[in-house]
Formats: sequence, structure tokens, C-alpha cells
Amino acid sequence: MLYLTGVVITFFLAFILLSKSHKTIADKILFFWLISIGLHLLLFYIFFSGKYIIYPYTLGLSIPLPLIHGPFLFLYTAAVTNQSKNWKINSLHFLPVILCYFSISNFLLLPNESKILIYKNEGAGYETLQNITLFAILCSGIVYVIWSLTLLKKHKKNILNQFSYMEKINLVWLRYLIYGIALIWLFVVIGNDELLFSVVVLFVVFIGYFGINQVGLFSKIEPVSQPKINYIDKKSVFIENEDKFNIIEDKTSKYVKSGLNEETAKKIHHLLTLEIENNKLFTNSELTLVELSEILNVHPNHLSQVINTFEVKNFYDYINSKRIEHFISLLDNTDNQKYTIISLAYECGFNSKSSFNKYFKKVTNQTPTEYMKAIT
Repeated sequence: MLYLTGVVITFFLAFILLSKSHKTIADKILFFWLISIGLHLLLFYIFFSGKYIIYPYTLGLSIPLPLIHGPFLFLYTAAVTNQSKNWKINSLHFLPVILCYFSISNFLLLPNESKILIYKNEGAGYETLQNITLFAILCSGIVYVIWSLTLLKKHKKNILNQFSYMEKINLVWLRYLIYGIALIWLFVVIGNDELLFSVVVLFVVFIGYFGINQVGLFSKIEPVSQPKINYIDKKSVFIENEDKFNIIEDKTSKYVKSGLNEETAKKIHHLLTLEIENNKLFTNSELTLVELSEILNVHPNHLSQVINTFEVKNFYDYINSKRIEHFISLLDNTDNQKYTIISLAYECGFNSKSSFNKYFKKVTNQTPTEYMKAIT
């Protein structure tokens, strides 16, 4: 009954997703993934309940399906984190599934009575093919779980280089989803099908809830390419692809990728420092690299490189360190000590108590409360 309930829930979630307005690429991938999971659960239910005697033509159809979930996990992760490739490249991920169906085509074309007899004899005559398929399934699970986690790692790096906040875009739920897939593959190794598909039902509820409610993460940020020429009106700085940008120390050489020259980079950094300090731009709780680059009239790639090189920080750490500095400066004024810590934190640009506490301790090795007690 649990598996049939899972089938109903899966198709219901797929229907809700289909009716969602303004569907993203991630929504479309999730829709087809849910349909695949629903069919997989349905075929398992037919087999587990013994109804394959009534519907023998369903035997064997589920064998290649485990090979489809890894690609869907990867493509969904790529879509949610804005790292998708074109559809021609993406379609290659499903080649193993097609090859698997081709390899079992002889079995699928057998008379129904023969298929039933083979299943009752636990695949007698197809042992080699079974072992190859199981090995391919295990490899697929391991590869795609690791690959998806790698995409998440790149996504986090992208966040830190473009955003000054993480509360709405850290995708912790997606990491748990990948761990869930890894757990499912562990049960594949164990070989307990009943436990495996019970976990799949719970997994469907999880992915359905978070997947349907997910929002586009980089809808306001288009990928930027490195320009050959750019201007900064405020300081009349002309950026051109001449001398390689090679300053500070060797430890910063990993940032040396554009055509910025040393003089231009220093001017950008000076302009950045003036704007940040004079206009307190960091108090914007949702400040992004693109927004800051527009204010400075600097290309985002150049600005990111300057911050990484001169400040030896990514954008996220740079802006939040400025927020902490401003918070501490506010506390130096005894008149401000009558206000609550969180109200001052919000004034400095933080948008949650947890993020403020976490970053304050990272910078000062003290909690805000401990710091307040030390100065009063």
C-alpha cells in the first residue's frame, strides 16, 4: 500500500508542478524526473504485489530505470544553480539508459510466459547481463552523486563571489537531496528492495516540496564575459587588455586572468574604497557584485579580481567584514549601546540574526554578547 501511495503522491506532485506558472528549466527537469520516479514505483508495485502475472508485459521495463535518476539529479542540480549546458550535451547523460534497454531487448521481446518463468527463476540465463547492469547502476549512482556535489561546491563559490548574503540562496535542501540519493544507492548495494522503495517514497515527498517551492537563484544575474575595453567614468579610468595584472605576491597569482594593468587595478580599488566607506554601500542587505559594479561603472569580472587581489577576500567576505567593522564603530559610540544588538546588525546590512552571529564570531572570535560585555 505504501508504494501505491508513493505512486499517487509522485504523479500528484508532477501535476502540481505542471500547473505552476512561469516554469523554469529546473521545474521542467523536475517534472520529467517525478514522472520517471512515478513509473519506477508503479512498476515495482506491480512486481512486489505479484500483479506481474496479470501484467507480464511490464516485466523488465524497470531494469534500466535506476540509470535515469543520476542524470536527472545532476541536470536538476545544474539547472537550479544556473550551470546547465545545452540540450544536446544534456541528452548524452541518458545514453546508458538507452543502451541498457537495447541490451535487454531480447528479453523484452520474449513471450509473456517465458518472461514470467525467468523472473520466477531469478533471471536464470541472464546472470551476466544482470551483473553488468548492477555494476553500471552502482557506478552511475556514485558518479552522479559526486558530480552533483561538485556543482554545489561551484555554486557556493559563485555565491561568495557575487552575493553579500546567503540566507535565500545557500541550497542546503539540495545538498540533503543529494545525500538522500546517495542513501538510496546505498540500499541498492544492500539489495533490500522493500526498504529501498520505502525510502524512495519519502524522498519523493522531500523533492516535491522543496522542488516546487524553489526559485531561480541567478534570475537577475547573467553570465558575464571578460571585455576587451571598459570605462570608469567617475575617475576617468581606461581599462585595456595590456600588461598582465601581476601584483601583490605569488599567492594571489591565481586571480591574474584578465587584461587589467597594475595602475588601473589600483585606481579601481581606490574608487571602491571611497564608495564603500563614504556611502556605506554595505548597509544594503542584498548588495551583489553586479549592483556594486554598476555603481562603480566597472565590469564585474574586473571588480571581483580587484577585491580578491587587494583585499585577499571574496566579495561575500569583503562586504560582511565591512559590516562588522561598521557594527564595532557604532558600539564605540556609547549612545548606540542602548540599542539591541540585532537592531544595530540590521542597520549594518545583515538580514538575519544567525548570519550576523556566525560572521561576527568568525571575525572577532567572540560572540556579539561577549564583545559587548568586554567593552562595557
